Amino acid sequence: MSPKKTLPRTIVSAIDASKILGVRAGARSVHRFTGFWPIVVDGRVFGRSWSLKKGGWYRRFCEDPLGVLQVGQRTIRIRAVPVRSERLRDAIDAAYAEKYPTPASRAYVRGFRSQRRRDATIEFVPR
Repeated sequence: MSPKKTLPRTIVSAIDASKILGVRAGARSVHRFTGFWPIVVDGRVFGRSWSLKKGGWYRRFCEDPLGVLQVGQRTIRIRAVPVRSERLRDAIDAAYAEKYPTPASRAYVRGFRSQRRRDATIEFVPR
């Protein structure tokens, strides 16, 4: 079995240092970038959608897993992969709590622990 593809370490470090990034879902999408809270666990990049609405980035990735991350001035072509591991979802919960500890962020961190949002956890890998 070949090793799993991961984003370059320099990109992962920049993502880890960012509180919010832009994501555009769909290979041929011309839509604007939508902000999301990125999380890095074990050198891998993840995100969860807050709204899960029909026209949102998560639903779009369910239909077409290709997209783009906006990291600083760079755009990184990615593939969205659903996360099924409960152990990994738990680690992502903990990472959200650690990265976003402010009083204003706490309600969102708690909300990201809901089952429907945990089920919408996406890993971003290079295409």
